[in-house]
Amino acid sequence: MGKLKTNNNNLKNAIIAFVAPLPSIFFYLYFLRNYSESDHSLSYIWSWCYHHPILLANVFFFLNINVMFWAIGHIQSSHWMIDPYWTVIPLMLVCYYATHPLASFNLWRSRIVILLTFMWSLRLSHNYFRRENWQWGAREDWRFTDMRKQYGKNWWWVSFFAIYFAQQIFLAGLSLPFYTIHTVEAAWSIWDFVAVVVCMTGIIVAYYADTQLHEFATKNAELKACGKPILPTLESGLWKYSRHPNYLGEQLWWWGLGIFAWSLGQGWTFVGAFVNTLCLAYVTALVEERMLKQPFRAEAYRQYQKTTSVWIPWFKSSSPEETKDKTN
Repeated sequence: MGKLKTNNNNLKNAIIAFVAPLPSIFFYLYFLRNYSESDHSLSYIWSWCYHHPILLANVFFFLNINVMFWAIGHIQSSHWMIDPYWTVIPLMLVCYYATHPLASFNLWRSRIVILLTFMWSLRLSHNYFRRENWQWGAREDWRFTDMRKQYGKNWWWVSFFAIYFAQQIFLAGLSLPFYTIHTVEAAWSIWDFVAVVVCMTGIIVAYYADTQLHEFATKNAELKACGKPILPTLESGLWKYSRHPNYLGEQLWWWGLGIFAWSLGQGWTFVGAFVNTLCLAYVTALVEERMLKQPFRAEAYRQYQKTTSVWIPWFKSSSPEETKDKTN
């Protein structure tokens, strides 16, 4: 009975997730079908949609993601849906900017960026569902759960700003290079190759870091099921040289997109990647604080902090205890 209920919830959440973005998608397709720049008799709304692509994208985000997802989250008592959509919204945005009637771009650059974004989205979606045991909406992000307890009866309105409006600012800012790429027709340059290398490096590093972390968590689950002591920290593979290689990979991806825009004379779009780096610095502190609160791994993690770089991969340094032993 319990398994049947889980399967029903999984199916229900999958349907909700697929149906939720349809209002924005249908409206945009209707706009593309009906708008004609030469038809001056068209209503004001179509003209506004044509002349304000960035604002239109944000209107879609606000109404369809912020308001609708927020309402669904309260109905279900779980704001799980923003997590899987974080992995596909950038892909939707790059396709939106590429197909907007005002778009003007270098075809090769556009297609390569769309392909890279698809690869990034596929990697992140795969990691999300692998971590969630291929379930839709099995749980919400632990940070949201902690905030739910922190804000109590005020959570109903705080969640709108803390989860959804904040996500809009981040994703809209991070995706600004997509707009630049599809409004400038400059020829392909050496900086585009650099951007491709940085983006691909980020995708690959994040994939292997997440895979190693998943294997570590799976092994610990098996050890716990057998009644054996679990491993306190992951210190092999990429995690031997960086405490958060998955975050490093994610940052490389967004900074790589910024290089595309910078090469087109729109370096201001780096603001999205910069803000994301600041956000990940904060998330890093939260994650490490959470590790230190777990008694079985606190001491081992403190030693890990002393010997291993936070983000940038580097060789392990000796802990104070090891240095003392060597001198005795």
